[in-house]
Amino acid sequence: MSLGNSVRRRITRPFVALLLLLPANELAAQGAATSSPVELARRADQLKPGQWVWAAAIAPTGPLLIYVDLSRQQATVYRNGVRIAVSTVSSGKPGHETPTGVFTILQKDADHHSRTYNNAPMPFAERLTWDGIALHAGGLPGYPESHGCVHLPLGFAKLLFGITELGATVVVSGAAADHIRTGGSSVLQPVDAKGKAEGAAPLAPGQSYRWTPEASPFGPVTVIASKSDQMLVVLRNGIEIGRSSARFADSDPETHVVTLAPGPNGQPRWIYVGLPGHATEAGKDVDEAALNRVDMPKPFHDALVATLRPGATVLVTQASLGSGGTGKPLTLLTGGQP
Repeated sequence: MSLGNSVRRRITRPFVALLLLLPANELAAQGAATSSPVELARRADQLKPGQWVWAAAIAPTGPLLIYVDLSRQQATVYRNGVRIAVSTVSSGKPGHETPTGVFTILQKDADHHSRTYNNAPMPFAERLTWDGIALHAGGLPGYPESHGCVHLPLGFAKLLFGITELGATVVVSGAAADHIRTGGSSVLQPVDAKGKAEGAAPLAPGQSYRWTPEASPFGPVTVIASKSDQMLVVLRNGIEIGRSSARFADSDPETHVVTLAPGPNGQPRWIYVGLPGHATEAGKDVDEAALNRVDMPKPFHDALVATLRPGATVLVTQASLGSGGTGKPLTLLTGGQP
């Protein structure tokens, strides 16, 4: 499947065209809008296949992050670290599993058709990889049944398409075959300058860090911190621009995501994203103690700090960068020699 850059194809299948022409209240037939965090949480816990809840007014501005939990078959949208929407999904079926990892939205096409699967319509498609994985409206039978993409309800896909921008961070985690616990798999999916997936080159013997910002000069930044590897990897627009050894001072095994958000006084601040199991942390400041639990080479630290802008995301994991898993709060950006 391929998303066209400049050519928009008409959706030719009558039932899909009809769905796209339905008024907003019809699109929302299986969705619910609310402006209350408590109501959003209540409805999110009761979702059935094909249902979703949307509460964008809870956090009207700030950086976006989409977290797809394959184990729960749910997608959660965070803005400024706060959960604003939850939807059921259908991910890849056995033999076509949805890859896990940290991705960015590479391309958007509201009227996309698959080149691989008989011109099948893929409304409101948001590409995650150049070899065919995307978020888009599709079937939601209550179990994984796609060819690798993440299927969303049509109304939810349309709303999500309307608030995302190219480069937004998408984290895909868990195991679709295991709907009870989150499984382990790769947390790193770098691409080259042309968007093609590539393997990550390790540091050379004796090399403590590597910094190549020219590999991707512009775009949103994602930092992946692997405690098991004692390593930091920096992606910009999904392309690796830096890698460094690091030393972490805590051993918490859970996953945490933090994002750099605009502060009330104009100074950026690190805040937690309220991932499943950590909803009470949503939007809270990362405390000073957490900002001093990791050491990295000072030249790498200084280069990274100079690169960060509001919207940057840090994923902390206990997993290896090549084998995946889960992790928790790091120390953010402390300069020093490990």
